[in-house]
Amino acid sequence: MVNRLDRAQPYALGLFRVVIGLLFACHGAASLFGVLGGAMGGGTIEAGVWPGWYAAAIQLVAGVLVLAGLATRTAAFVASGSMAYAYFTVHQPEALFPLQNSGETAALFCWAFLLLVFTGPGALALDRLFGARGAEAPRSEEKPSPVAA
Repeated sequence: MVNRLDRAQPYALGLFRVVIGLLFACHGAASLFGVLGGAMGGGTIEAGVWPGWYAAAIQLVAGVLVLAGLATRTAAFVASGSMAYAYFTVHQPEALFPLQNSGETAALFCWAFLLLVFTGPGALALDRLFGARGAEAPRSEEKPSPVAA
């Protein structure tokens, strides 16, 4: 049973990446274009307004990149940082805990993206397709590098 779960791990991680990326991109699209109910229940965020418009742009772009699995670790790092910023500047001053300050979504997105920074994109990602062309498997007589890049 454990062996089967281990073999499915890259696909589960890939599905996790797709769902998180889609949800994040939807937040950005709602704020920028007024779709899916719009920003905070209706409308859009005025272009260039700090920090809302920039956060929405990061949500849309990073969400699409993570969804596609393209530059996943970099996009996830930026997305995680933006959600940490949102939590500590918008939510945390209201109350200490996420349940008290309505910061659950920001906290969950922050940690989900941070997980993707360390795990990578999983299966079925464009990162793997483009990375596979230039990557060469080490020969058996070569010692692998102690630090993977």
